Amino acid sequence: MIRKLGEPGDLGWVVQAHGEVYAAEYGWGLPFETLVAQIVADYATDRDDDREAAWIAEVDGVRVGCIFCVRGPDEATAKLRLLLLTPAARGHGLGAQLVDTCLDFARTAGYKRMVLWTNTPLVAARHIYLSRGFKLTGEEPHDTFGEDVLSQTYELDLQDLQVGAPGAGSR
Repeated sequence: MIRKLGEPGDLGWVVQAHGEVYAAEYGWGLPFETLVAQIVADYATDRDDDREAAWIAEVDGVRVGCIFCVRGPDEATAKLRLLLLTPAARGHGLGAQLVDTCLDFARTAGYKRMVLWTNTPLVAARHIYLSRGFKLTGEEPHDTFGEDVLSQTYELDLQDLQVGAPGAGSR
């Protein structure tokens, strides 16, 4: 089930889950968790409910995933942030449902395009983004999280989404 973020513990769970999952899978430590905590804190303290939202995926009442839609660099652009599924929840389509929910919200909120920033080790997430029509617009090496990785920026023109296409009302 996908629900709006807003229950007690949701914000803390997002930070904790990111910290634990990414440390276990990629060896990313406190710098990564700090980045996630800052994104969550910004969302919690300076959110425009008409233009920003976040969701939690649950299985049997247990949090297993999340995604955020936040303001981008201009009024026409939304940012997809913090997509995560715990390892046990993967492979059941929840990641795609989270992305579709985020895209649907962005369109309804009036955004014209969506951008996201990711890193090359995140293969499954990249597959979801590409299947929704995101296009790679930039790459840059960095070692922010303690190892050399290639960051990637993707963009999607939300006006190109067709009704019934992934990210356009299909959940």
